Amino acid sequence: MSSTSRPFPPAPGRGEIVRSVTAGGRTLRVAVRAGTDPSVPPLLLMNGIGASLEVLQPFVDALDRRRTVIRFDVPGVGGSPRPVVPYNLATFSPVVARVLTRLGFDDQVDVLGLSWGGGLAQHFAVQHRSRCRKLVLAATATGSLMVPAHPRVLARMLTPRRHRDPDYARSIAGEIYGGSMRTEPDRAARALHSHTRVGPKRGYYFQLAASAGWSSLPFLKLIRQPTLILAGDDDPIVPVVNARIMARCIPDAQLHVYDGGHIALVTEARQLAPVIEEFLDG
Repeated sequence: MSSTSRPFPPAPGRGEIVRSVTAGGRTLRVAVRAGTDPSVPPLLLMNGIGASLEVLQPFVDALDRRRTVIRFDVPGVGGSPRPVVPYNLATFSPVVARVLTRLGFDDQVDVLGLSWGGGLAQHFAVQHRSRCRKLVLAATATGSLMVPAHPRVLARMLTPRRHRDPDYARSIAGEIYGGSMRTEPDRAARALHSHTRVGPKRGYYFQLAASAGWSSLPFLKLIRQPTLILAGDDDPIVPVVNARIMARCIPDAQLHVYDGGHIALVTEARQLAPVIEEFLDG
């Protein structure tokens, strides 16, 4: 497969190049912010369910400019074409590795996975160990074998409506995201909808199905990279006890519990970015 480029205006942020890349039979919309220091390993971001790469813009803006940042839309979300056939985390991880190669990133990268993206990041760290230097897992867990959220919260997650309807996102923000969203629900609506590209509903359901029945619990000990686990003390979607379990099971893991909820990486990016960069640079 060859890499192709198409314009996707506007670019997510200043100095970023946005293009479509075809690899492993999938075409993904990818954004790359070139860093100023080539000696710093690039950081690959893997996003949460239903969220286009623009949602992570506040976090990207909070990172040091010397660090190259790579992010992408999964099939059917944001600007990536909807998938023709289903996929799962284990089969999608090699696609991401091939996309990195198409982009010219043949050496190791650091990987950060947020929520659903944390499951993909865990697979990437095991399946492509030589490509992943350090791993950051934010507001994520081990899949079907985890301490679950309240059934009412899980029910809210079965639909992409919060990504398509700002008023609805505002009305449920505190209940599902916790943290500062309990008192400032407008911030959740802005985080999910500011400059966000919304893909077809089918893309959300394909992404939801990709992790159905999946669990990383049996292979956590195979994650050998230094790993930072970030967890909010008020995360209704992923209760903090899950982070403590992961920290015990991953051989070289450290846990950072922050004061906040599920999407603090976006809404409190300037507080969490230094924690992550200290770990990556250490």
